[in-house]
Amino acid sequence: MKHAIPFLAAAALVAAAPRAEAQVSNDLVSRTELRVCADPHDLPFSNEQKQGVENKIAELLGHDSGLPVVYTWFPDSQGFIRATLMRHLCDVVMGTVAGGDLDTTDAYYHTGYVMVTRDADHIKATSVGDPSLAAKKFGLIARTPPTDLLVRHSLLDQTKFYPLVVDTRVEQPTHEMLLDLVAKKIDVALLWGPFAGYYIKHDHLPLNITVLDGEPGLPRLDYHIAIGLRASDNAFRRKLSQLIVKDQDKITQILEDAGIPLLDEHNHLVVASAADAKTP
Repeated sequence: MKHAIPFLAAAALVAAAPRAEAQVSNDLVSRTELRVCADPHDLPFSNEQKQGVENKIAELLGHDSGLPVVYTWFPDSQGFIRATLMRHLCDVVMGTVAGGDLDTTDAYYHTGYVMVTRDADHIKATSVGDPSLAAKKFGLIARTPPTDLLVRHSLLDQTKFYPLVVDTRVEQPTHEMLLDLVAKKIDVALLWGPFAGYYIKHDHLPLNITVLDGEPGLPRLDYHIAIGLRASDNAFRRKLSQLIVKDQDKITQILEDAGIPLLDEHNHLVVASAADAKTP
């Protein structure tokens, strides 16, 4: 699960890959193509129609490096890294947490977990522990970092859990959670910001995004996102990082256009994606 470092899974997957594989010479990086490992059904990040933000960012970087972009498609689930990047079927994994278990380029955006509520409810809370939320029903993707917040504040009995690992060809639990919020089956959704911003904008949902406050001693809720590579691919990593710096404004525009909530270094929203979403 390349997008699942925020979902607590990628570290185990990368650790499972033999270290010998990560030490192969960077001569195995393609010099004629930008080879991307990607999920074929994982919007807002990627799909086979190349409509996702990571598809568009990869195409931008490929264009500016003079390389055509080619994909190795594989479900973003158990074994994704081992089956793609570590087998040298592709050379980059878009949308990886910077500084995680994979080697990464410079980060190209900063985002995190968010709290989503109905516009009509005018909820101002930013913390799960806010007294105004004490009687609310929560929605949560199972085994994601906000779980610890709900445990600390004794709110698990008021929580509807949605599955973490699904067949993305037929299930989109984050989308289902937001639709349940609109239908008043839950009152507060806690989920990864890019999913929230994308679906609110795509479906013109009457929902509001608030950055979710973390708490001392619990897992972090915000992440810098970069491109993951094999540990041996140092020259290639530097080249991609240079392209990211050069294309940062265009990358940011791609993310804004998709409704992805972006954070500054103080964890404040710098793109009002949810507000923008309501303008058809």
